[in-house]
Amino acid sequence: MRKRRKILTVSTAVVAAATLPLLISPVVSAAVSEDDDESPRVARLYAPPPDRDSYRQVARLAWRGDFRDSAGLLAMVRTPHAVWYGDETPEQVTRLVRRTARSAGWQGRLPVLALYNIPGRDCGSYSSGGADGLAAYQAWIDAVAEGIGDREVMIVLEPDSLALLPSDCADASNAEETAVESQQPEQTAIEEPPAVEASPTELPPLPDPDAATAPPAASAASGTGEDAAQSTDSTPTDSRPDASELLAPMPPEALEAADPEPAASQSPDPEPSAEQPGTLPELPPLPTPDPVTPEDGSDTGDLDTPVVEDPETAARYSEINYAVDVLSALGNASVYLDAGHSGWHSVSSIVPRLIKAGIDRATGFALNVSHYQTDPDSAWYGRLVSSCLAYADEGGDPEDCAEQSWSRRHARRWLRHHVPDDPARMKHYVTDTSRNGQGPWTPRAATHRHNDVQSWCNPPGRGLGRRPTTRTGEALLDAALWVKTPGESDGRCLRGTDGPLDPVRGTVNPEAGEWFPEQALELVRYADPAVHVFRRPHGR
Repeated sequence: MRKRRKILTVSTAVVAAATLPLLISPVVSAAVSEDDDESPRVARLYAPPPDRDSYRQVARLAWRGDFRDSAGLLAMVRTPHAVWYGDETPEQVTRLVRRTARSAGWQGRLPVLALYNIPGRDCGSYSSGGADGLAAYQAWIDAVAEGIGDREVMIVLEPDSLALLPSDCADASNAEETAVESQQPEQTAIEEPPAVEASPTELPPLPDPDAATAPPAASAASGTGEDAAQSTDSTPTDSRPDASELLAPMPPEALEAADPEPAASQSPDPEPSAEQPGTLPELPPLPTPDPVTPEDGSDTGDLDTPVVEDPETAARYSEINYAVDVLSALGNASVYLDAGHSGWHSVSSIVPRLIKAGIDRATGFALNVSHYQTDPDSAWYGRLVSSCLAYADEGGDPEDCAEQSWSRRHARRWLRHHVPDDPARMKHYVTDTSRNGQGPWTPRAATHRHNDVQSWCNPPGRGLGRRPTTRTGEALLDAALWVKTPGESDGRCLRGTDGPLDPVRGTVNPEAGEWFPEQALELVRYADPAVHVFRRPHGR
């Protein structure tokens, strides 16, 4: 009897999985088509086949009679999103990329490819892996290019590869957080007081699906957020400013530090005093080594340029430059380089990395990939980065560029004096809106007892963001994309503990890239804009 019941249950689930897409496809199509523009001027984006585990979850929800969540989840997985490639052999990736490009071409849609195979990726963390050295990576990129051929594609090249360089991996506590940590208290305090709600201490329960979608938790402040394996989560609790401190008026010395033209008020270092006493007897001068003179006779006395660069970081730049040259040469490929996000690197930190990686030969840069920064934060940061790139292209020093930590008034004044009038002379960008509907996660105070909060890693209560589209209404923003596949895990998220439980969620999270049913449902329920899965009568 038990065996017969099991067979009946399995059979019913299979039937539900097979028929549910057919039963509710008109509903889902209506939900997805809200942002699907038929205009020939706007590229229609490609939706790859969903993860098999996502369909299993859809079937389980339908079997339980939870048709609203089931339809919402199905709408999510059938929305256009990027196709990721990273661990395939050259032969495999050629075949798979060719299949995706052909399928998209037959549908008249534009595929988005996320290439993720850089050697030493993710600093050996949850998404570790990548090609075995420069030669292997070049062969892999050649194979990707062969699979693309002359078809039109959009490429997000190596997420985190520039925001998280090998040189940033030296410190186990994420050395790349330094640039943002040093400016975040200034950033929020200097900006004109935004309309930001105070962050609640607890995340509310999931909302009633019949009610209007409301944010479960607002982010603490504009322009701040998680480290991306990354930034401020490893900051000790006692060093974090509370909300009242962040909104308090800045002291004069802090405002002076944020002045967009600090060099004008700085005086040169005084000459060393000749009367300074010595405590050691005078020693004979050391022998002068033979100078290393370049063959072309160029000057090597620039103290701002290190003579010796970390070999792995130098290799990283070589790898990205090679990929830019090969993929951009295809003609129909738009290539966007990694630029992190607004809560990670300052403008003057990320722009030199983009320049060294070959941004001049790429289409532009990508922001917020796999992260949670809000659209306004990404738009402002993207404008500043693009403006700084144009300024540097005209011979300006990136160190003089406007920062996201500046007040908007000072930053706009800088932009008026230094930004080209023609947006065509500036680099464009794309943003990842797959999981930013509720913005960055603000951990509850109880989670601060962990060594590393990892707010970027499967944060609770997040929602889907803006639907993918190339019709953005912004001159520099080429597309809002779902680059990270919503519903896929970021990793185990041990948050500085021994595990195996995620101390925030109280469960063992799936490995990076695997389907995470609990998070998938949260993304649907907390989506902003909401996922509408039922038709509305015309005229209402």
